[in-house]
Amino acid sequence: MTDQASGEESFISHLIELRDRLVKAMIGVALVCLVLLLWPGPAQIYDFLATPMIESLPVGSKMIATGVVAPFFVPFKLTLLLGLIIALPWVFYQIWAFVAPGLYAHEKRLVLPLVISSSLLFVLGVAFCYVFVFKRVFHFISEFAPTSIAVTPDVDNYLDFVMSMCLAFGATFEVPVVVVILVRMGIVSLQKLRSIRPYVVVGAFVVAAIVTPPDIVSQLSLAIPMCLLYELGMLVAPIFVRATRSPEEAA
Repeated sequence: MTDQASGEESFISHLIELRDRLVKAMIGVALVCLVLLLWPGPAQIYDFLATPMIESLPVGSKMIATGVVAPFFVPFKLTLLLGLIIALPWVFYQIWAFVAPGLYAHEKRLVLPLVISSSLLFVLGVAFCYVFVFKRVFHFISEFAPTSIAVTPDVDNYLDFVMSMCLAFGATFEVPVVVVILVRMGIVSLQKLRSIRPYVVVGAFVVAAIVTPPDIVSQLSLAIPMCLLYELGMLVAPIFVRATRSPEEAA
């Protein structure tokens, strides 16, 4: 009976700890969003995001808002999304702080680098998309459009397109993490990954053709980094496996 009571107390304490960590994560996200709402503000944030599109349009052209509340709601939604992205390290830290006490030393060496590297790679993918891809994509669309069509993108549709592209590039930049996890968990051997390299290259170009607009520059901008990151994952995987071995595996 005593063991059952202690088990229930332990379960309740874990629930309380989980609640506290979730509250702290939500407070962190809310504070970041509040700061962004005050400075630089939703309008300035959206103007920054729209810069690649505006620069590809004819001089003096602007985007349009077809909804009544779109000029307010769309920048506000973008600010909240940006706040969540910026606060992700804090959210991941709260998750890590909750699960770390129950992990062995070699498991901590496994989880923490993956959390940090996946966060950095996702942000790197989003930054790569904004800096190198958007300008070329929007310039291609503007040049390809017939002269009888006035290119005046809607602010809401533009945000949806940008977010989907950023999500696609952020996800594809996680390729090294996926490779490392597959090798570390013993699901796929390193030799097998090397043998299927030609199929991975073809798959990268297929994914790029589906995700990006139909211009060769955008497709190469996604496919080539995917192939390079796949090679990087195969280089890092053996090092990571050796560094995160349990005492039994080392023996």
